[in-house]
Amino acid sequence: MRDIAHEVYEKMKVGSTAWIRPVAAKGDTIESFQVAHAQAQQLADEGLINIATVKKSEDGLIDSIRILKLA
Repeated sequence: MRDIAHEVYEKMKVGSTAWIRPVAAKGDTIESFQVAHAQAQQLADEGLINIATVKKSEDGLIDSIRILKLA
């Protein structure tokens, strides 16, 4: 399984923000994307990012996460 949050984190510059979203071309689905929140939370716990926003679809599943790179 891809670590989507880490992939986005690696591409960011310190102080920048980015949205983490599922990419259908890479085989991501809304259901499989739910793991990305746990991955982002782990990066936040390590002090590498701040999770600014978590957007959910009407059925309650997370469909995007906005992060700020701290380190």
